[in-house]
Amino acid sequence: MQITKEQKRGSKRDPEANKQLLIDATLDTIADIGVTDTSVSRICERSGLSRGMIHLHFGGKDNLLTAAAQHFSTEYYAEMDRRTDLGASAKPEDRVMAVIEADLSEALLNPRSTKIWHAFRGIASSHPGIARYSSTQDDKLVETLRSAFTDIAPQKGRDPNLVDDATSGTLALLEGMWVNYLTDMQGFSRRRSVNLVRRFLCGLFPGRFES
Repeated sequence: MQITKEQKRGSKRDPEANKQLLIDATLDTIADIGVTDTSVSRICERSGLSRGMIHLHFGGKDNLLTAAAQHFSTEYYAEMDRRTDLGASAKPEDRVMAVIEADLSEALLNPRSTKIWHAFRGIASSHPGIARYSSTQDDKLVETLRSAFTDIAPQKGRDPNLVDDATSGTLALLEGMWVNYLTDMQGFSRRRSVNLVRRFLCGLFPGRFES
């Protein structure tokens, strides 16, 4: 996201606008050069704000990184919710495929978001604040998938691990697709990736996810 001169000027007396400028500058810098090289100086240069503003609004760089991770996560799940709001009457297979297609859509899976997500995941183990907002195991998303798979799974003679395996397997495949996209953006096929996950689900639930 390019921060314009007009945005910088308009934020001078607006604390919330200043906070957002710093968060946006942090995320954009991470997307460009990674977390390690995202210094306070680079954030200030990109946002047009001073070091004092970072301390005033966030208390320091670590808290700003946490706020940036939280904002990034919130934006992801807001878009996911928007794309998967099919209504109560939607078939469970459609609910699952909506999650898969949303996660692999250009709105969510793009060069900026992928670089930011992998940068955050890379330092999550040493940064508790970032760790809180960089997991793909969001409670609401997990429950959305688990609920749909519960509705799909046969009630009689059902493997007790089927629903959990389908949920964990789907999320693991999606994470893998993000890695594949990062390493080969030009060769990555969204449609092939969606179909690969669909084939996995067809194996678990014969006759239920056929296109």
